[in-house]
Amino acid sequence: MCSVFGLIDYQGALNCRTKNHILNTLARIYEARGTDATGIAYHANGKLCIYKRPLPAHRTKFRVPPEAKVIMGHTRMTTQGNAKFLQNNHPFRGKLEHAQFALAHNGVLWNDSELRITEKLPQTSIETDSYIAVQLLEKYKALDFNSLKLMAEKVEGSFVFTVLDREDSIWFVRGNNPLAIFRYDGFILYASTSELLKQA
Repeated sequence: MCSVFGLIDYQGALNCRTKNHILNTLARIYEARGTDATGIAYHANGKLCIYKRPLPAHRTKFRVPPEAKVIMGHTRMTTQGNAKFLQNNHPFRGKLEHAQFALAHNGVLWNDSELRITEKLPQTSIETDSYIAVQLLEKYKALDFNSLKLMAEKVEGSFVFTVLDREDSIWFVRGNNPLAIFRYDGFILYASTSELLKQA
């Protein structure tokens, strides 16, 4: 099973070195849930940055810039789509008319092929079931409570989705997969399981 993880430095409580240390620690701890690929997404200089590699976390070094305040991450255990092709790994980039977003998924979706037909979504070279969530949000032309609700009601399977929007907010969409959120003084850490988050 994959893992989502990340941090939200909502009061600017963490210096850049500490943020990078936390992110690398979280990624390595959550490697227990997926070693096929590792990736993060964040905003810097007004742009959405996605860094991902088809490597386990202990072979990946994250370095986010000081201005990155909200960082979402993912460790992948492949169920569909070869991890050696970066396009199949999380986080995924989504595009709306005036904005981009990043999406990561922990779980398995069973009806992605069916949805591509019934929702008349374009074929894509991305082979993962998770990408259907990005395509549905792009079809709805919005990233808000209603579009996320519609997407979650369409997909079948197990899921937690994390979605980073252009306002540097993370949306959590939780199905029946675990998600732990720990609040500290000025920042928040989140990840797929509380046990590993405590360990981190």
